[in-house]
Amino acid sequence: MSDMQTQSIRDVRDHLSDVVERADREDSPTVITRHGKEVAAVVSMDTLRQFQEWEERELNRIIDERMAASTGEGATLEEVMAETLARPE
Repeated sequence: MSDMQTQSIRDVRDHLSDVVERADREDSPTVITRHGKEVAAVVSMDTLRQFQEWEERELNRIIDERMAASTGEGATLEEVMAETLARPE
């Protein structure tokens, strides 16, 4: 993956087709800023899907660890998910 570029929302609006083409062709994300603050990113669908697959694997790993560590009557899936999603990992 190429280096990320940062552009203001105004620049992205003026050059959206270029930003999308760069994300698709070069797999190069563009971070979008508003008033100097990073607020969004344009990434290729491949990058998004890879992230979603990684996120699912990580959530499953954390849930498996939590379920294995529970003692007594254990925890419900809802409790495990709530705790997992609240973690800063």
